[in-house]
Amino acid sequence: MQVFGSSGVRGVAGEELTPPFVGQVAAAAGTELDTESVAIARDTRTTGRLFADAAASALAAIGCDVHRLGIVPTPAAQAYAERTGVPVVVITASHNPPEYNGVKLVGANGVELPQTTLERIEERLLAEDFTLVGYAAVGSHREVDDAPERYVDALLDRLESEGRRERITDADLTVALDPGHGAGCLTSPEFFRKLGCRVVTVNAQPDGHFPGRNPEPVAANLADLRRLVGATDADLGIAHDGDADRAIFVDERGEHIEGDTALAALAAAELDAGDVTVSAVNVSQRLVDVADDAGADVELTPIGSTYIISRIRELQREGREVPIAGEGNGGILFPDYRIARDGAYTAARFLALLDERSASAVAASHGDYANVRANLEYEDEDGRTAMLAAAEKHADDADAELTTIDGYRLDYGDAWVLARPSGTEPLVRLYAEARNQKRATSLLEGVRAEMVEARDGD
Repeated sequence: MQVFGSSGVRGVAGEELTPPFVGQVAAAAGTELDTESVAIARDTRTTGRLFADAAASALAAIGCDVHRLGIVPTPAAQAYAERTGVPVVVITASHNPPEYNGVKLVGANGVELPQTTLERIEERLLAEDFTLVGYAAVGSHREVDDAPERYVDALLDRLESEGRRERITDADLTVALDPGHGAGCLTSPEFFRKLGCRVVTVNAQPDGHFPGRNPEPVAANLADLRRLVGATDADLGIAHDGDADRAIFVDERGEHIEGDTALAALAAAELDAGDVTVSAVNVSQRLVDVADDAGADVELTPIGSTYIISRIRELQREGREVPIAGEGNGGILFPDYRIARDGAYTAARFLALLDERSASAVAASHGDYANVRANLEYEDEDGRTAMLAAAEKHADDADAELTTIDGYRLDYGDAWVLARPSGTEPLVRLYAEARNQKRATSLLEGVRAEMVEARDGD
């Protein structure tokens, strides 16, 4: 797909992403879905209202009634779609920097649209295959004010039905929460308080400038959260990205818990013999180890929620049980709940593991690997092509098992390294994992040096 990447459409606002283009995406989607109504949701970005208005106008112009949800987490928008049967256009760039925005399309079942549907929408978009209606058929607009509250209540009901709400409440936990000025500010503090937790917050004011930290909840951006955990004796620190479909954790000592470690810990509580879990090509050996111990299988996809969701659906059609799936970036799915990432629900599932053990103890069971990552920028297509050619040559020369479903992943048995282009930013991302930091760093630096040399023409 040229327009829809691994996680929707994204770009720098006013440059790669403009209101007319967003309107065309919305019109193409509304036409292809052949629906009477479409909801519009957005995160806190300063350009969110601009693009939401463009999408709403375009949808009304093709005859769709528009439900305006305002600022809500993407999982709350998905819950609205599932509850009402109304698809949603979500204006969000998730974890990307403040200058970015994007469009994510959610079906009437509350799940991101499958690749086949996105491809048809893209064909309409590129062909401008949508028709404006006359004045008498223009769609109506209505404000929906209760989407955040309904989402929180539904989360609580779900945890109650699973028997986890009482476990969390009885554990008498203190939660340090960093919604990162994103849409989670409107729901997560209330949710965790209603779960019976004592909640302390940082960066919890909705602000599309993201003054406290950038939206991506990586370790380098979570110094405030780590300090808050230490200052308040919190049992767990929780951080969201801009649209709160991800959760990253800090343990009670104020130490960052790798997303891969959290995924492995949650998978260990879910997987049984014969099950299958789905993850991306940058999967950690931690998850592979957990699956092997349980007698479960691991299925790999290209990086991005769209690919993981598509594979989950395929496996379910084959009659396979997929209790958990996701990536090490905090985007975790529990398909029995919804085939969607939900940061608040994921965090609650992790809290349920703390009824008898500390967060550091939970993490220690899956912390035997060291990870390093790096991003290589490029200015034009020539730079990107040169770096990927260097990565391919490095892979051809290496004595390792090669996987090419998304970039170049080299498995050495005791370690692995991956180079792959970002689907949302002008970057080539590098990942490496090994039993110790020195080995992981050596693998990453080996391929990085060759790629930088190729990019710079040295």
